[in-house]
Amino acid sequence: MTEDELATKIIGTALEVHKALGPGLLENAYKEVLFYKLQKAGLKVEKEQKMPLIIDEIILESGYRIDLLVENKVVIELKSVEKLNKVHLAQILTYMKLGNFKLGLLINFNVVLLKQGIKRVINGTL
Repeated sequence: MTEDELATKIIGTALEVHKALGPGLLENAYKEVLFYKLQKAGLKVEKEQKMPLIIDEIILESGYRIDLLVENKVVIELKSVEKLNKVHLAQILTYMKLGNFKLGLLINFNVVLLKQGIKRVINGTL
């Protein structure tokens, strides 16, 4: 499955989760339900995937963790905040750079309509 096909499936599943739970919960609730539903859909999903930072010959287990990584291709960073900001974008861009991933989805569940809370990040751009 391509990154685009995966993104379509992920966004559709995220919409289902948002419809069932609504806005206002903690990020972890959305992460657990989305993780479960994506796995149930037959996708390989890793939760809290560690991302070490490597500089020269130094490997820093710096605590970077990708919320969800789907099929080792699509990075999902979940939020439940009033508004997405540049720091959130920088976070997903860092994960994409460190892991050499082409596609990321920044999803904020704390919105009335989920489509307003989804940012697609491709090769470091929105």
